[in-house]
Amino acid sequence: MSTPGDVQGRLDEFASAYGRITGQVRRVIVGHAEVTEGVMLCLLTEGHAILEGVPGIGKTLLVRTLAEALDLVFRRIQFTPDLMPADIVGTNVIVQREDGRRDWEFRPGPLFGNLILADEINRATPKTQSAMLEAMQERSVTVAGTTRTLTEPFFVLATQNPIEMEGTYPLPEAQLDRFALKLLMKMPGRDQISEIVERTTGRHVPRAERAADGPTLLAMRDLVREVPVASHVRDYASNVVLATHPGTEDASPMVAKYVRYGASPRGAQSMILGGKVLALVDGRYNVAFEDVRRMARPALRHRLILNFEGEAESIDPDAVIDDVLGHVAEP
Repeated sequence: MSTPGDVQGRLDEFASAYGRITGQVRRVIVGHAEVTEGVMLCLLTEGHAILEGVPGIGKTLLVRTLAEALDLVFRRIQFTPDLMPADIVGTNVIVQREDGRRDWEFRPGPLFGNLILADEINRATPKTQSAMLEAMQERSVTVAGTTRTLTEPFFVLATQNPIEMEGTYPLPEAQLDRFALKLLMKMPGRDQISEIVERTTGRHVPRAERAADGPTLLAMRDLVREVPVASHVRDYASNVVLATHPGTEDASPMVAKYVRYGASPRGAQSMILGGKVLALVDGRYNVAFEDVRRMARPALRHRLILNFEGEAESIDPDAVIDDVLGHVAEP
């Protein structure tokens, strides 16, 4: 089926803008192609991402580079046990006017930006995490009974250190479910480390140039939402999610043995929305089964809760998802 001319033009513009943005990121970031793709998918689907990786492999640099390429406001919040909700959402302060009167004035916190890096989010107390939850879900914050809308586009990239759990507060399942994707940032190889050293130890360190802006990103988001999804592709995504739940007739063997709770419907939403972006980047105006399968790991790995046996045997959630994909047949 041919694509109408006006739609084809928008597809070309989308692919061109996507290529420009990722091209600027590659000027600065060495490797991590899958992570860069995942972050872009979240940006274009109004989602948020949680990034897991050891310190020093470029998490902060990735988000700052995206902000520069998109000409957006970047904010970094270092989460610590003593961080309070007012430290991130803002607070009301008393100010004295020229006429001598004193009034309350709102001073916005770092959440009033576009790209927010929540560094080591699991080090904050549940009270502060709940403030982040409202911002992520509602795109607003409430201070002294007044709700204030955050600036669009609004994107949160939260990081976790997988090797240091002392002094942390594990994210509750409700908050983990608010993240569209969980991305794993792996240690680079020898050639990549050598390239990183070459880029960062000379006189001129590469910086990203502006490739797009906020309105362009919002227009790209609108096109993503317009991409049609066939009913049998939606059914496939639904079946994949159902197969992650033990005790159901659709459960895969590994799910039945190692999983306590499966993914929520948000998992299917993330797979479909991410699949729409993959389709547009590929020049297609429809979502294919392969798009859903490519999205399964990042969309579901943080939504599976393993049982005691699964945790005792250190079962990798990705292995469970691969088992599900092998078990669920295409409609």
